[in-house]
Amino acid sequence: MMKHAGWLLAMACLLAGPAQAARPHPVVSLEHLSSESLEVQGAGGPHRFTVWIADDFESRARGLMFVREMEPARGMLFLFDPPEQVGFWMRNTYLSLDLLFIAPGGRIVNIIERARPLSLDSLESDGAVAGVLELLAGTVARLGIRPGDRVVSPSLAAPPES
Repeated sequence: MMKHAGWLLAMACLLAGPAQAARPHPVVSLEHLSSESLEVQGAGGPHRFTVWIADDFESRARGLMFVREMEPARGMLFLFDPPEQVGFWMRNTYLSLDLLFIAPGGRIVNIIERARPLSLDSLESDGAVAGVLELLAGTVARLGIRPGDRVVSPSLAAPPES
């Protein structure tokens, strides 16, 4: 009996898989989030993006989950005050993304390109960051964005004066 129970359970899981995949996902609207224009400045030139702002626990936890399409000049800026070391994952995120980890003052400290959709792998900053900019996968390579480049945003703290 136990042998058959295992087989039945396996069949139930296989049959439930397609049904779950066909279940509609929540309609995603990011219109309730504030948005702003920012610029990434580097050797490749200045590049402007319009980004949604994720600045509280709920908006940072949700991020771009369930979003299926995004315009190339759009993105999401996650803000952390105070700055902290962060880790992201791609759970329920259907878009492949480039993640730019931004130090206080706007310098990009590290970049993860082409994060795999739906992955639970931890994508981590190389130290404390004030923000993380998510852009469509391939944007970093296409525009030549690199660590050391600067993100200029009204929401990121201005660099300290020398």
